[in-house]
Amino acid sequence: MEKQPSSQMCFVCGRDNPIGLHMHFYTDTDGCVYADYIPREEHQSYPGVMHGGLITTMLDELIGRTAIASDLWCMTAKLEIRFRKPIPIGEPLKLKGEITKKNGRLLEGRGEIRLPDGSLAAQAIGTYLRIPDEQIEQYKTALNWWRVE
Repeated sequence: MEKQPSSQMCFVCGRDNPIGLHMHFYTDTDGCVYADYIPREEHQSYPGVMHGGLITTMLDELIGRTAIASDLWCMTAKLEIRFRKPIPIGEPLKLKGEITKKNGRLLEGRGEIRLPDGSLAAQAIGTYLRIPDEQIEQYKTALNWWRVE
C-alpha cells in the first residue's frame, strides 16, 4: 500500500491542525483507499461512543480520497450514512473506500468502518461532483505543501 499525502490544516488529515483527527490514508493496488483509526475521548457523543458527525466526516473524506487517488478531484454533492453499530472510543477501526461508478462529472463511491471483530459499524454511499480543471489547479497551487509524511 502507498501512503497518501496529507495537507497542513484539513480537519481530517491536517498535520498541523491542533483539533484535527490526524488520519493517514493508504491507496492499494485494488484502487481502494484504507485507513486505520482509534477514536479518542474527545471524539465522543454519548459516553464511550464516537460522535455520529465525526463518523460522517471520516467516511466523506475516505470516499473523496478514493477519487483523488484516481486523480479525480471532486466535492461532495450527496452523502447517505447508515449507522449499524455504536463505534466505541479507544478501539481500533478499519476503514475502506471505493469508487463504484463514474458518469461524466459525477462519481459515486462507498465507504465503510469496521470494528475490531470485523463487523460493519457504519457505511456511506455518496455522490461527488468533479471540480472544473481550472479550480483544481488553484487548489493544487494552494496545496503546495500537500505531502507524504
